[in-house]
Amino acid sequence: MIRARSLSKRFGDKRVLERVDLDLDRGGFLVVTGPNGSGKTTLLRLCAGLVAPTSGDLRVETDRGRIGFLAHDPLLYRELTALENLDLYGRLYRIPEHRERSGMLLERFGLWRNRNERAGSFSRGMMQRLALCRALLHDPELLLLDEPFNALDADGVQLLQRELEELRPGRTFVVATHDPARLEPLASGSLALA
Repeated sequence: MIRARSLSKRFGDKRVLERVDLDLDRGGFLVVTGPNGSGKTTLLRLCAGLVAPTSGDLRVETDRGRIGFLAHDPLLYRELTALENLDLYGRLYRIPEHRERSGMLLERFGLWRNRNERAGSFSRGMMQRLALCRALLHDPELLLLDEPFNALDADGVQLLQRELEELRPGRTFVVATHDPARLEPLASGSLALA
């Protein structure tokens, strides 16, 4: 599903990724590790089509509308409620029954009681849960997750691990993390960036 050859990215004079080769088959689960500044986030943004490579070749064999992307920034509107945020994204993705799917995801991620509260009033962990709902709303076939366990409490970690296990069959994952041991049982491969 994802093929990269000599993939490189620079921002001005700063080299972020240098000659990365990658083969990820459909249904694979790639865990990307490396210290801060090693290019993990940039690799995910390249795969999502949000930035273009400086050099090299990158092929992602799915429509952009079938990609779920969880970034460091939750990409949510703080003045909207949890339900309004998901309603907006549901309409943008033209999901036929987005209200039902939104409700199901809010329930699964423990946010149903908070559905009518403004996202700006949420704790960082609740915001991360809502961002996960947003990334999963359109039932993507490729999930690009940047530090998905960030800010989650113990219950949130358990919820996310359960979701990843349930989603694992039939989906392709690229997950950047500082805690690869947590994802080891799901991983089909790993990429360490220096």
